[in-house]
Amino acid sequence: MRRHILAIAMAITTIAGAAGAHVMIDGKLQGSAIYPGTEHAYQVYVPEQYTGKQAACLYVGLDGVLCDAPRVLDSLIAAGKMPVTIGVFLQPGVVKNARGEVVRYNRSYEFDSPTAVFATFLDREVLPAIEGTVTPDGRVIKLSGRAQDRAIFGLSSGGIAAFTAAWHWPWQWGRVFSGVGTFVGMRGGNDLPKMVRKTEPKPIKVFLQDGTADAWNALFGHWYEGNRMLASALDFAGYDVKCDWSDCGHNVTRATQIFASVMTWLWQDWPAAIVAGTTRNDMLAALLVPGSNWVPGSIAGGHAGPPRHMAVYPDGSLMAKAVPGSNCLQQWVVENGHVMHGEPFYWLESYGNAQLHTGGMAYDSKGNLWVVTDAGIQVCDHNGRVRGIVDLPEGLDGDVSNVDIAILPRAVRLTATGQAHEAACPTWTREFNVEPPVAGVRPPSQGQG
Repeated sequence: MRRHILAIAMAITTIAGAAGAHVMIDGKLQGSAIYPGTEHAYQVYVPEQYTGKQAACLYVGLDGVLCDAPRVLDSLIAAGKMPVTIGVFLQPGVVKNARGEVVRYNRSYEFDSPTAVFATFLDREVLPAIEGTVTPDGRVIKLSGRAQDRAIFGLSSGGIAAFTAAWHWPWQWGRVFSGVGTFVGMRGGNDLPKMVRKTEPKPIKVFLQDGTADAWNALFGHWYEGNRMLASALDFAGYDVKCDWSDCGHNVTRATQIFASVMTWLWQDWPAAIVAGTTRNDMLAALLVPGSNWVPGSIAGGHAGPPRHMAVYPDGSLMAKAVPGSNCLQQWVVENGHVMHGEPFYWLESYGNAQLHTGGMAYDSKGNLWVVTDAGIQVCDHNGRVRGIVDLPEGLDGDVSNVDIAILPRAVRLTATGQAHEAACPTWTREFNVEPPVAGVRPPSQGQG
């Protein structure tokens, strides 16, 4: 097995401005286990107001320093419009050969992918490398881990990366600024508006900027239209979202002009926690119980069988089953003990064209099918469409094939099976407006619409 060892090199510069001095520390990250072979350059901004005695808020800027950010942060912190904040300006990765020549640019793979990989990279490799850095005068960098204390900004592909980092890890990132974001058909960013509409709201605050002349390469789509679609979805799903629409093209000019006002808006409610809004998704609105969260527990291993990778309709007339290698679930008609008329009926959602991992599945009393996947718990209607996606419990990600689901009276329980017979299996239970099916009773028809 190849070992990945993170190597960090640093250089330090002190810069004085009208609003005060700040330190810029240059660093380089190598040996990534998440993006093998890459080298990431970065800079750390430390304002003069930072004492090192307590954790500071965090601003991450992708593609390095853009929008004259250090000077703007100096000004806003000095004016009390932003809390004391450490800045991290991160460049995308490159892979070099033994001669030092770049053989792979990793930017599109890292930034344009709508998966959780980049968020994981930030949390597990980038920020641990920053934490503990020492300034020339002995101040040790300490970063707050609270989502409301963190903001992330990116432009173009960096814009979608900033959004997806918060989308997938909302407990880490609460404030997002995306400029001319690449929410188009490059690596699946065009699917994000759909996912926002279908997924339960997350506690993040979002600012989007774009212009009518923004079509970097029209074969992938129109950037402005993609941003408008995402803005509409965020509004529908109940987010605190603000937008700046102009006639700008695909460049940093407009983002630079409004950067200070955007930062002021993003941070104006600090230090209050950011609260998830109320969605207009009718299925989610009916199912979700305000304030409910997953509650961890356990069950004796002997009482937890393997996950049911199939489910039978309440009256026994239909059967759904996972199909290896497919993101669709097969459905069959069951009559007089015979299984017939199979179709790839339930069309599950995934990020970045990825192969889903699926766990258990179960019908509720209305005939909706709940399916555990690594993209969330997907709730399908009678006609095979995903109409709601519920977040998995925090920390339950990756391969969920051993996670079963049970519909209880006004609750749903997940159980991680696969433990030894005598061992306890972890569970997570959450309140929902849902009821278990009644065996032999056919749910009312939802029609063909």
